[in-house]
Amino acid sequence: MNDASPSTAAAPPPPTPASAPATAAPPISLAIPKGRQSSQVERLLADAGWAVRGDERDYRPTCAAPGVIIKRLKSQNIPQLLEAGRHDIGFAGADWVRETGADVDEILDLETDPVRIVAAAPRNIAESLDTPRELVIATEYVRLAEQWAAARKLDARIIRTHGATEVFPPEDADLIIDNTASGSTLRANGLVIIDELMRSSTRLFARPGLRENPEFMRLVDDLVVLLRASLAARGRVMLELNVSDDLLDAVIDRLPSMRAPTVSQLWGAAAHAVKSAVPRDDLPALIPDLRRIGATDIVVYQLERICP
Repeated sequence: MNDASPSTAAAPPPPTPASAPATAAPPISLAIPKGRQSSQVERLLADAGWAVRGDERDYRPTCAAPGVIIKRLKSQNIPQLLEAGRHDIGFAGADWVRETGADVDEILDLETDPVRIVAAAPRNIAESLDTPRELVIATEYVRLAEQWAAARKLDARIIRTHGATEVFPPEDADLIIDNTASGSTLRANGLVIIDELMRSSTRLFARPGLRENPEFMRLVDDLVVLLRASLAARGRVMLELNVSDDLLDAVIDRLPSMRAPTVSQLWGAAAHAVKSAVPRDDLPALIPDLRRIGATDIVVYQLERICP
């Protein structure tokens, strides 16, 4: 009896791998400032759909926008942490970028919380600043103070402060370098401004190299569009009015607009409805003028966003 050779079964084909799931976009890390700047920044983020959720004492709040991780930090620390790549984007004052010398990419100037960085002193010191002697400068801005003193060839000792800098002169310092919005705190403490070092405002910055990441930049660009739209809306209101046909041209000539007013015929009347987004600051003069021309039924209301 012949033994038949066992048949060799063909090896089954390897299974076809399932399609790999789409890789989720990596989260983007956003640093927001604590303290004075926080309310403006968080209001703008809310308008942009990136609302910050959590108690103001929460250093790690959540964000309404998916894929965004938020941390609250002092504005002074944000530029250097961005430079170190610890966060992707962050809001900080331009003064702290200059003070720290951080290598960051400015994305958008919000023009909120505007301040001037100034040198100020009691009047008698201000008037004798060029008299050769050692001057004590009190400041939170040590780097800026050193640069300013060197440029003026002053013999200066810099003392770092941690707030309430204006109280140092005359007993503990000859002059200060500090930020001021109106100058009222300086005047209240008997100080006069000697020099202005720079102007600052809250701005959005990015870590070095972020522009090379298209996924991140698409998200950042979208945020910038929404922030700009919210900022633009703060400066304008929508004004609507009715006017008879014979006075329409006179009203249009007086009415400011972004491009041109919207005009529509009123039903069953020889008159038109006119609508225009006008500068908020123009209203005190504009409304009486429009009334004198003959406009009626004037209505003004707030805008949320303007995307030109």
